[in-house]
Amino acid sequence: MTTLDAKLDRLLGAKTGKALESALGLVTVGDLLRHYPRRYAERGELTAIAGLELGEHATVLAKVERVTKRTMKSRRGTIVEARITDGHRSLSCTFFNQAWRERELIPGKRGMFAGKVTAFREQLQLSHPEYQLFDSEATDVGAAAEEFAAALLPVYPSAQGLPSWSIARCVGQVLDVWDGTDDPLPTELRERLGMSSLEDALRKIHRPQNFGEVAAAQDRLKWDEALAVQLILAQRRSAIEERPAPVCERRDDGVRAAFDERMPFQLTRGQQEIGEQIAADLGTAHPMNRLVQGEVGSGKTIVALRAMLQVVDAGRQAAMLAPTEVLAAQHARSLRELLGELAMAGELGGAENATRVTLLTGSLSTAQRRQAMLEAASGEAGIVVGTHALIQDKVSFADLGLVVVDEQHRFGVEQRDALRARGGDETAPHVLVMTATPIPRTVAMTVYGDLETSALRELPQGRSPISTSVVPVSEKPAWLDRAWARIHEEVAAGHQVYVVCPRIGDDEEPSGKGKKSKKKSTVDDGDGEEPPPDDDGGEQRRPPVAVIDVAEQLAAGPLSGLRLGILHGRLAPDDKDAVMRSFAAGELDVLVATTVIEVGVNVPNATVMVIMDADRFGVSQLHQLRGRVGRGSAPGLCLLVTEAMGGTTTRERLDAVASTTDGFELARLDLELRREGDILGAAQSGRKSGLKMLSLLRDEDVIAQARDEADRVVAVDPELREHPGLARMVAEVVDEERAEYLEKS
Repeated sequence: MTTLDAKLDRLLGAKTGKALESALGLVTVGDLLRHYPRRYAERGELTAIAGLELGEHATVLAKVERVTKRTMKSRRGTIVEARITDGHRSLSCTFFNQAWRERELIPGKRGMFAGKVTAFREQLQLSHPEYQLFDSEATDVGAAAEEFAAALLPVYPSAQGLPSWSIARCVGQVLDVWDGTDDPLPTELRERLGMSSLEDALRKIHRPQNFGEVAAAQDRLKWDEALAVQLILAQRRSAIEERPAPVCERRDDGVRAAFDERMPFQLTRGQQEIGEQIAADLGTAHPMNRLVQGEVGSGKTIVALRAMLQVVDAGRQAAMLAPTEVLAAQHARSLRELLGELAMAGELGGAENATRVTLLTGSLSTAQRRQAMLEAASGEAGIVVGTHALIQDKVSFADLGLVVVDEQHRFGVEQRDALRARGGDETAPHVLVMTATPIPRTVAMTVYGDLETSALRELPQGRSPISTSVVPVSEKPAWLDRAWARIHEEVAAGHQVYVVCPRIGDDEEPSGKGKKSKKKSTVDDGDGEEPPPDDDGGEQRRPPVAVIDVAEQLAAGPLSGLRLGILHGRLAPDDKDAVMRSFAAGELDVLVATTVIEVGVNVPNATVMVIMDADRFGVSQLHQLRGRVGRGSAPGLCLLVTEAMGGTTTRERLDAVASTTDGFELARLDLELRREGDILGAAQSGRKSGLKMLSLLRDEDVIAQARDEADRVVAVDPELREHPGLARMVAEVVDEERAEYLEKS
């Protein structure tokens, strides 16, 4: 029998099986059948060329517009250039020393063209693309014409050497011999939902007769993905709730009440409402697991501090986990400054009901570390702030009641669980997670599905506006010169500036496609012709700019005369702290840094941020970064420097960031612009995506319904022992690696 577990090399041959595995990671029948079409084309439909992205491997349905052949001047041989069009925009297909292409690529012919999208003289091109032309008259002279004559033509995500039409043929061969599969959904549930069977959905997603069949198949496959993810999260919530939590009720005569009285500002309405939710959660015997998301500068730290003080009032301790030593040290200083005499327990001038804020990081001296660990273990420290050092086995707490995790996306759930284990054998501490990255509701239900979510949307009074502009250096190089001039103006006015780069530099190896290539790049060679393409079909993307290189260039060039500092993750902790202190004290004019300054860094005098190679960052990260400026009385300015050309998705993404400072709106735009699956895919997890059909933007109702259904099932069958089909579906749709990623979210 041919099952979903059958190996492709045995069905399709060793050569084809190896090609599918190496190019797309497809090994079994199930892998191939879940490699869904990206879209469907109707006969005669053309692809919108304007939406193509540099560096992507695209399959284009287009019409040959014209073909030219010429002899190269600087070397022997010929160039055949075919212009293909979608009726609005053209794309160049270039072939070196293949004169016979001129006879084949006849103007007016339609077909599929597959290759890597590159650029020459700011014009999009495909170098040596694979193509398949369609003979609209002959529908019975081969597989290509038969496929083209079909009602709908599936277009698959493809790879170099494995175009969409080759994948379609492999799928067809497999479907012809596949024996189907048992349906994992209980019959009662499938009938209640009006869903088609899994076998029917998998067949029709690849061989639909009309878009109605496509929609029905997608509905079923989306549901499976949504339910599989929500079952995992429901199981996780159930497991967490099994252990009781320490009850930390509010007190009117404690350190929290004293802090509220001495606060020099008024809480926003959002801070008050979320504070009430958290206070109620802490007063129960069930572990709080709450995510507080809010704009940069929305006051999450105050919310967390008031929660920690409520726990201290109950005679217990709170731990605050920060992603970097720079941020941990800044949090500890900030908490002490906010609390004043209330953080001076045992010190001269300390309040009668004061507590102690202790910093515990890996870079402390042996004596400092020993003292910090003693204060945590004895209970002398009511609040302990630190990095991963807090999770180590040697660190113990007298009575840990609350864990606050800052910037949730930097930590895994196993690290939260390691802190939970510090709460003792009988109880699990409450958990409060904070992030300045706004999260759409569907992502919150999916990626952060084990947490209750709250949102801080208001900004405290006194925050200055931030304006953002894109600096397109490929199209307008003079704009970058103006950016450096603007920095001189800001410094002359007494302000400071950040310059952010994607990597550190020096001996650091750029990752992925950023590696330097020893091959020729596709550039003008001086006689008006492009050199032959690289072996991979086009130019390689240059490495992202680096802090060390940029700092040297700026100091010797456009920013000479200004006081420049460097900050990145490879500096020693003391050096990092010294640089940040110098910048905060106004002893540096410009700080050239990596994203180590992304969160928590607060220098009100910094008014401008220049982000180099801004297209290398995500929307949320760009929004986080620019939140470092405009924190004082002067307005902020963020400049997004990029070589991305206008009309591409990359530029659309940067333009979106420039168009609004509403982080929640940007989070939604980010979802719209991402490719399918990126939320749980390689962009974040380093693995293939488990969500290939489900859209976290458009399928909110499906996700919400799946969450309710998962809760119902897990409430009566936590281990899914009575639902083997659902257990199997979880294993198939969300395999062990993807489940591990979900649990680390």
